[in-house]
Amino acid sequence: MGPKLRESVKGLRTAGNERFRTGQYAEASALYSRALQMLQAEGSSDPEEESVLYSNRAACHLKDGNIRDCIKDCTLALALVPFGIKPLLRRASAFEALEKYPLAYVDYKTVLQIDNSVTSALEGINRMTRALMDSLGPKWRLKLPSIPSVPVSAQKRWNSLPSENHKEITKSTSKETTTTKNRVPSAGDVERAIVLKEEGNELVKKGNHKKAIEKYSESLFFSNLDSATYSNRALCFLVLKQYKEVVKDCTEALKLDGRNVKAFYRRAQAYKALKDYKSSLADISSLLQIEPRNGPAQKLQQEVNKSLI
Repeated sequence: MGPKLRESVKGLRTAGNERFRTGQYAEASALYSRALQMLQAEGSSDPEEESVLYSNRAACHLKDGNIRDCIKDCTLALALVPFGIKPLLRRASAFEALEKYPLAYVDYKTVLQIDNSVTSALEGINRMTRALMDSLGPKWRLKLPSIPSVPVSAQKRWNSLPSENHKEITKSTSKETTTTKNRVPSAGDVERAIVLKEEGNELVKKGNHKKAIEKYSESLFFSNLDSATYSNRALCFLVLKQYKEVVKDCTEALKLDGRNVKAFYRRAQAYKALKDYKSSLADISSLLQIEPRNGPAQKLQQEVNKSLI
């Protein structure tokens, strides 16, 4: 009886997912509820399945505007499997809808501790930063609830999931939102961007590259017209061996400043790591045209040429 019942739980979840994809959120929610009841009646402990069902039902609540029910289900999901990215993102969206910006900020920030390339979390942090600055003033960070420290085990669990799970949630951080790209920053936005960039620079000096990426991303939300901010974030990605992100950020930096030597050098390093030696040599050549006596670039050129042999 046990295996048959388990199959029914998965069948209900699959049916719920299909309803959700077609916009039938109330029906999907009912199917997830039935699956939860069946799972709990079975009496065996399967926290991951139960957490997924609560998280999926929370997504239905969010779509239907049942914000408090969404928060409740996300909290239940996180109690079963702490630091799940989907329930954290859904709860953050719900807190944001209720204008509980400090709580939304904490959930978005927690997601970025697990994976700093989740675009929706980066965008959420940017929105919350702006809202909190406006509502609480320049010392708003002092008024936040404590942000939980994500254990390495949670990061490993996320990294071990199939790639399709990541594709569903993560996108390139170098692609700032269309709204940001088209918006002309105000003097206040530029000032905020500078402060956040400097905070990122301080974090780099301390070796905290993951948090520095968050600061640079926040800075670019307020003003994406500074070439150095892109090349600085590229440095962090380079240290973290996220080479494709390095290429994207350096490309953005060079669109803004075609003589950004650091952007050429870092993109050349990334291309070398990606074994795209032709592109790496092209960037080194461009750099040496600007600074013919650049020692690190000359050394990198020798290394790349050796790789071609």
